[in-house]
Amino acid sequence: MENLDRLAIHTMTTKPWDLPTACAKYSAAGVPGVGLWRQWLDSRPLAESKKMLDDHGLKAVSLVRSGFYPHLNAAERQAAFDDNIKALDEAAAVGAPQVVLVCGAKPELSITENRKQITEGISSLIEHASKVGVMLSIEPLHPMYADCRSAVNTIGQCNDMIDQLGDEWVGIAADVYHIWWDPQLEQEIKRAGKRIIGFHVCDWMTPTADMLNDRGLMGEGCIDNRGIRQLVESTGFNGWIEVEVFSARHWATDQDEYLEKIISAYKTHV
Repeated sequence: MENLDRLAIHTMTTKPWDLPTACAKYSAAGVPGVGLWRQWLDSRPLAESKKMLDDHGLKAVSLVRSGFYPHLNAAERQAAFDDNIKALDEAAAVGAPQVVLVCGAKPELSITENRKQITEGISSLIEHASKVGVMLSIEPLHPMYADCRSAVNTIGQCNDMIDQLGDEWVGIAADVYHIWWDPQLEQEIKRAGKRIIGFHVCDWMTPTADMLNDRGLMGEGCIDNRGIRQLVESTGFNGWIEVEVFSARHWATDQDEYLEKIISAYKTHV
């Protein structure tokens, strides 16, 4: 995509930069959107972070991340609920329209019980989400994370869950890293339709040296980013395209040069 009007970059993608640096660099490069990871908000008042974004002409397109609903006891359940409420309030304060949910899992629980508690956890937040005007965006994670990071692993599972929950305040964040392999991807994206409210791009390296921190830039791996974008857009999605790359390899390089590579990869492969 030659035009950068829909490009957003997650602060985690350029992890070595703090928020002031990321805002200045993104803005100077003509990147209009930013996916805010919550730890980038920790060191200053939320109003100050919002002003920083506004001053650089940047839009917070998502707040990452909340979730982690499965629990082993009442104290864990309450802590998860409180943190999710906090995340919704943070998103509202910085103008982010959605909170991305990494739903969590406990290896001590069955996969069925994990998914039951995730559904209940999201349901408990809908009233507050509607109050502050922030969407809850379920991000299915690759099944390699089903033991401890998320028991929600496909767009189809998201669709089933939202069928139960209702979709006025619950949507789906489709990240190519987690969904590219799914043989049901096309039909479940079509089924999702307007539920898809977030779209994240990166690439899958072969071999993958680390399950978490060895993603590639678009074009470095085997994911058909453009094809999946077109599939998502066939549902009517015309929102932000968020570059989310966890990469120790890229974090170790000059971040100014890396930003140029991000933009080039976006134009060439998305």
